[in-house]
Amino acid sequence: MYNKTSYALVLREAGKKEFYMNLLTAEKISKNFTDKVVLNQVSLGVNKNDKIGVIGVNGTGKSTLLKILAGKEEPDEGRVVKGNDVRLEYLAQTPEFDDRYTLLENVIRSHEHAGDGWNVEGEAKAMLGKLGIVDWDRKPSEFSGGQRKRAALVRTLLTPADILILDEPTNHLDNAMAEWLEEYLNRFNGAFIMITHDRYFLDEVTNKIVEIDKGNLYMYETNYSGFLELKLEREEMELATERKKKALYRQDLAWIMRGARARSTKQKAHIQRFEELRDRDKIEETKNVEITALASRLGKKTIELKNICKAYNDKKLISDFSYIFLKTDRIGIVGENGAGKSTLLKIITGLEQADSGEVEIGPTVRIGYFSQECEKMDGKQKVIDYIKEVAEYIETSEGSASASQMLERFLFTGAMQYSRIEKLSGGEKRRLYLLKILMEAPNVLILDEPTNDLDIQTLRILEDYLDTFPGIVITVSHDRYFLDRVVRRIFAFEGKGVIRQYEGGFTDYWIKAKEKEATLTGNAITTTSEKKSKKEYKNREKKLKFTYAEQKEFETIDEDIASLEEKIEQAEQDILANAKDFVKLQELTKEKEELQQQLDEKMDRWVYLNDLAEQIQAGKA
Repeated sequence: MYNKTSYALVLREAGKKEFYMNLLTAEKISKNFTDKVVLNQVSLGVNKNDKIGVIGVNGTGKSTLLKILAGKEEPDEGRVVKGNDVRLEYLAQTPEFDDRYTLLENVIRSHEHAGDGWNVEGEAKAMLGKLGIVDWDRKPSEFSGGQRKRAALVRTLLTPADILILDEPTNHLDNAMAEWLEEYLNRFNGAFIMITHDRYFLDEVTNKIVEIDKGNLYMYETNYSGFLELKLEREEMELATERKKKALYRQDLAWIMRGARARSTKQKAHIQRFEELRDRDKIEETKNVEITALASRLGKKTIELKNICKAYNDKKLISDFSYIFLKTDRIGIVGENGAGKSTLLKIITGLEQADSGEVEIGPTVRIGYFSQECEKMDGKQKVIDYIKEVAEYIETSEGSASASQMLERFLFTGAMQYSRIEKLSGGEKRRLYLLKILMEAPNVLILDEPTNDLDIQTLRILEDYLDTFPGIVITVSHDRYFLDRVVRRIFAFEGKGVIRQYEGGFTDYWIKAKEKEATLTGNAITTTSEKKSKKEYKNREKKLKFTYAEQKEFETIDEDIASLEEKIEQAEQDILANAKDFVKLQELTKEKEELQQQLDEKMDRWVYLNDLAEQIQAGKA
């Protein structure tokens, strides 16, 4: 079977020049922070229609790279070249607003004199409404950090741009908002490069993945799922090469130890090779965040919620909610922003009081609460002292482990352990905070938006850890992948204080919620749908054979696809050959895009015709 993306899954180390309508180029960029090399001579091109996701462990330089590309920060070495008339818009991880103006005025200020009759204010209000902000006439300081981030996203998207540079655009978006942004970016007629830890989102909107690893930059021409496969291939190839070099080094070392003298040119070359092998940059296996199950014993009585009610002013968040948590519960909590999800967690932990009802906590319950915002840290404190405040040693399933050993497992090397917290990135602080929570050995883990600011690598290991965690897990999250991976029951905030239970992960809940929504749309729609289904069913029954045109198309479609793929390959070669001829480049690029569109359409037809052929064959059997 043909796969229309298989030919594009080509891995290359970033830095090779690309000429496909290049909009922005970073050439041999280096950036150091004190004794830490963040980016080491990396190069990257952003081309027309590139949809790039940037991933890597927290602290590796993802946000730094985006700031350099956006011109917000200067590299120590190298340069960024932007094409003439290329318009660029940047969404910062922590956006800034001017409190002299309302939130809406902040969003539209740069568009006040927009022409062409464009109603920028109306468009801004519509987009803000999509992202859950309707009281836009207040000052920015009166909104939460999440609301300001969503308003900044609208401000960025409103501005006409050839390149969008987005730092964590999916943070603070609920599931409906994330779907809206997916659709927007899939329609966006330009390039973008973004950091996000939402793996479903990466799969839906990207066609390239940039990975930052140990100061190096690698590009994979695929989405997140394809990246996982190609990264494994790259690491296996690098490790195989390193093993060969180690074996050769040992042989050369033995030769040197036997007292060989450089009497000949050949011997001198042998010694030079030995020195090059000795001084090479060694490839090491990628370290992962390792977490072993840390939990104290949980007794028979856990946590019981009895008739909990909570409201703010006239808004009812929780209405008469009761639940007894089981020892093995894995609960995911979903709903719109501001629905009351975090409030429920705070009621369980005792940080907030319910208006009525009771919360009973068993005598052996030890709650570990990973809040949405990091606790306040003393920036002058050393990383290791922050963890030692909890425990200098802890018993794990593998035996006793020191604070230093646990930090090593969380990718805090010896040098980092004795550095000050103020030197850590936001993501590294979040990871350190998570370690502190787990070092307390809780038997009930309450996680409020754990996927915000944690890198994908840490999330994957956390998910593995939660698989074996011998206690209760309760999490609020907008990360659909995380919820599907971790939870077995969903509490959905459905408005007016109603919290409804659904069995399964997020996808199970989403399907059931959509079915329920369809049921509630009314008999008229259902009747129309039923008529349409019956008509389609009759057509399908009658259709179980090819028309003459379909038969001819089916016979030649494989050759048509092969021919189009050859033409695309030739167009790519022509683009490279005419890299300096801007007019010719435009013509060739347009030709390639048209060929690609034809190929996509042919592939869709190929799937349809093959499915129909299988149905016809099955009907004859």
